[in-house]
Amino acid sequence: MAAAFRRCSQKEISWSVGISKSLRVKPVIYSHCSTHEKWRPNGVFVKCGIVDVQTRFFDFAVIGSGVAGLRYALEVAKHGSVAVITKAEPHESNTNYAQGGVSAVLCPSDSVESHMRDTIVAGAYLCDEETVRVVCTEGPDRIRELIAMGASFDHGEDGNLHLAREGGHSHHRIVHAADMTGREIERALLEAVKNDPNISVFEHQFAVDLLTSEDDEGTGCHGVDTLNTETQQVVRFISKVTLLASGGAGHIYPTTTNPLVATGDGVAMAHRAEAVVSNMEFVQFHPTALADEGLPIKPPKPRENAFLITEAVRGDGGILYNLSGERFMPMYDERAELAPRDIVARSIDDQLKKRNERYVLLDISHKPREDILSHFPNIAAECLNYGLDITQQPIPVVPAAHYICGGVRAGLQGETNVKGLYVAGEVACTGLHGANRLASNSLLEALVFARRAVQPSIAHMTQSDLRAGDPSQWARPVIPASLKDRTMSDVLSITRQVRKDLQSVMWEYVGIVRSTMRLECAEREIAELENRWEKFLFRQGWEPMMVALEVCEMRNLFCCAKLVVSSALSRHESRGLHYTTDFPHLEESKRLPTIIRPCSNVNTSWSSRQLHKVPIYQQV
Repeated sequence: MAAAFRRCSQKEISWSVGISKSLRVKPVIYSHCSTHEKWRPNGVFVKCGIVDVQTRFFDFAVIGSGVAGLRYALEVAKHGSVAVITKAEPHESNTNYAQGGVSAVLCPSDSVESHMRDTIVAGAYLCDEETVRVVCTEGPDRIRELIAMGASFDHGEDGNLHLAREGGHSHHRIVHAADMTGREIERALLEAVKNDPNISVFEHQFAVDLLTSEDDEGTGCHGVDTLNTETQQVVRFISKVTLLASGGAGHIYPTTTNPLVATGDGVAMAHRAEAVVSNMEFVQFHPTALADEGLPIKPPKPRENAFLITEAVRGDGGILYNLSGERFMPMYDERAELAPRDIVARSIDDQLKKRNERYVLLDISHKPREDILSHFPNIAAECLNYGLDITQQPIPVVPAAHYICGGVRAGLQGETNVKGLYVAGEVACTGLHGANRLASNSLLEALVFARRAVQPSIAHMTQSDLRAGDPSQWARPVIPASLKDRTMSDVLSITRQVRKDLQSVMWEYVGIVRSTMRLECAEREIAELENRWEKFLFRQGWEPMMVALEVCEMRNLFCCAKLVVSSALSRHESRGLHYTTDFPHLEESKRLPTIIRPCSNVNTSWSSRQLHKVPIYQQV
């Protein structure tokens, strides 16, 4: 199955090369300077190669500071200089919000084959079996490495790791730190990064677009342009190797467990750079996000991201009820609350629609109070802030966008079809998750592929020359300084409303249950919305090379939304997270990944175009 998403022709891809000279920077005479600096949160500068204020050279550029990016950085730093580029503070990543844990075979009664079987069943048999075997086999070693680095996980009374069980798992195999596992892993990795003299961390750097070139062998990546969202400076990172580990795109929907930074930047940049994208129709809605309207005390303002109620609550014995107090999961699946997430989310969605209710209830109060508070202290504290004691009362929950199983297509070593570009974490589609991710396999995948990408990255780095990425060959993005304050205020105001409109379209037509008619409506409405937005921008004097955080995020959200809709329309079956009423059954003949390849199609939008790309022959 292949979905051909609209792309621009080669002539259009290179359109920015011919941009007016006023938008170009003067050629930079570059060499590694003897002064080395490195940004630290406390303002101290130490070690890195600098050319001028806006151009920096590194052996490795890592886009994203979650578990995948940090784990990779720590390994490649043994072989060269590393820039970790993060959109906000380093800890602000999907990793930091991961509550449940990391799945790995660490119990004698468990086995790699059992973990593989659970993964493949949850993935609706669309998983790549070789990838599944690699991840399940190498997972235990990755956990041991984290422990050796100082990550602290919960232990049982016998002194061994306490292994939890979650939906879709046949064994207890979830390593966790109470209900704040991601935060603990992120803490340990950031501490190690802070102490590594070869790693430079650049905060508040929004990645705008990859720097690419073309030759007869295809596209190559030479780094990334970023916007410092605090100083409003454009910074160019030239690197021999680039790792995309920028997380997901949860904010294409109005309610998501993802942090505000998850606007699909990595997938959109890679797509514009002609990387192959796969399986974007498989958007996982976590069944149990906290439903604020069901709390005794309502939050004073809407949350930026939904508060997650971890899968482990159901794994620990939590039971789902509708508002009439009826347990409903056994009606949908024999595994009841321990069914995979796609089944639980659809079951809750069905209950809400049939009963015209806004949330259901998840009850763990029948368990001992001490166990609840020790296993779920963060959830207990958050609920208590709003007058709900989870040791005595059920938790109001509702599904929320949580994880995209698709992404930039990656091989077994994190490689992409773009030379010098590797991917790991949620931004990647490795084939592990298939049509639905098994609980707690995401951190595992990130750890495994971050390590697997190291050796090929080092090999590519040693064969590369930084001069292949002459910074003067790419037009430099510019901030919209020429626009008046009132104009810029109007641009941002309209962009915020457009963002809400896009999210509403995605939830209404591309949610948990879909149909061809609704997907086609989404496709039309998104195209019209994007067209109106772009026309408005350019009427205000916006130019193609201008960059601003919210405008660039909107560009990426449109790109990812279109990828999801295009992929969903191409799959004429229901499999895993993609359920359509027009094709409600599995079709063995369609058990193939959705592949979105670059194509030449003149009907393209600004959001689909790469800001800058040069033919290799233009380089010095």
